[in-house]
Amino acid sequence: MEIKKEFKILFWIAAVFVAAYFMPLESPVFNGAVMAMLDLAKWYAREHVILCLLPAFFIAGVISVFVSQGAVMKYFGAKAKKWVAYTVASLSGTILAVCSCTILPLFSSIHKRGSGLGPAIAFLYSGPAINILAIILTARILGFEMGIARIVGAVLFAIVIGSAMSLIYRKEEKEKQEDQMSFPEFPEKRPMWQTAFHFFTLVLILVSANWGKPADGVTSGVWYWIWANKWYITSAFSLLLVFSLIHILKLRWHYVIIAGVVTAISAFISSSPMIPVIVGIAGLSIITLLDKKETDNREWTLSTWDFAKQIMPLLGIGVLVAGFLLGSTHGDTAMAGVIPNDWVAKLVGGNSVLSNFYASIVGAFMYFATLTEVPILQGLMVAGMGKGPALALLLAGPSLSLPNMLVIRGVIGTQKTVVYVFLVVVMATVTGLIYGGLF
Repeated sequence: MEIKKEFKILFWIAAVFVAAYFMPLESPVFNGAVMAMLDLAKWYAREHVILCLLPAFFIAGVISVFVSQGAVMKYFGAKAKKWVAYTVASLSGTILAVCSCTILPLFSSIHKRGSGLGPAIAFLYSGPAINILAIILTARILGFEMGIARIVGAVLFAIVIGSAMSLIYRKEEKEKQEDQMSFPEFPEKRPMWQTAFHFFTLVLILVSANWGKPADGVTSGVWYWIWANKWYITSAFSLLLVFSLIHILKLRWHYVIIAGVVTAISAFISSSPMIPVIVGIAGLSIITLLDKKETDNREWTLSTWDFAKQIMPLLGIGVLVAGFLLGSTHGDTAMAGVIPNDWVAKLVGGNSVLSNFYASIVGAFMYFATLTEVPILQGLMVAGMGKGPALALLLAGPSLSLPNMLVIRGVIGTQKTVVYVFLVVVMATVTGLIYGGLF
């Protein structure tokens, strides 16, 4: 019998018992926090799991299976020029309209395929931070200078934080580079343009399906037109996916057509776009798992499932904890957690070191879905939030969240995760302080 293991079990049993025994059910704050936790979990499940995470898992599966390790290392590994690796990584967010959670399977995938720590971290940060839709919305609602400050700050953050992580763990990275320099270059199974076509088709489906609603009162313009027609646009990209499945992945055409027709029928008879998305994903999973001609197609779905198993439980725990502590804020909903919202508004006023630091901490732990950080900040600024803390939250918030941290820890370990979060918070604090002093 392992005494240490048994004491660990005893500790958790005692902890659960004490928590249940002293649970303050008579407290309105506690009950409100529980409702906020459940509300955030419900909203996250409805708005992000099916439309954001599931497509992201499949995209990560493409990188894991169809993109060779040599190709990843060509742009992100030891053989890549640093300026190429960091440029590609830091600008990746312009094509990925993703949140801090949706980027995780993509980050995990390129890290496993041999990417250097620095470029991988730059990619992890930039994916949600340099979302071009969020930049435009920021400039439109919070001011042009805030939009410019956000995009410049985000690009610099990605490069600086990635470089700092690489420098801090240079001994470990050097060993990895030495191993990679002798790594043989295997020929690609198919032309790179075909893999790129398949990859970007899935990215375009992800982006169009999650295109954010324009600001209230906007009823014209390109943004509004895309939002108003996003499901037609998503359907058009889905036809490209059908082409890719048949002509690039060589799946049996009649199976793909049957799955496509069933998906189309479900779209016509259902009132929610979630139904055809679920049907389409189920159809894609079945036809790839049953494919016996190309083993990579089956591996694609199995790899996707591996990412889901690794990431989903941690995200679920993180969303529940974040909702309990910081509340649920989305759309017209504003439910306080254990930490009251008015405390946040008071602590981020002015432009002191403390207000910028607190804004960075709140941004780092609070979950922001894609584009939701802008209206939330607008409300906080009306309540007295300073411009410096607002930028600090914009630079720390979209790329970090408590659910995000739990998953990152599983990929790169506790120490690297703590260092990464520390760098983001400190840089966001300093940047917010400088910006608040200038404007």
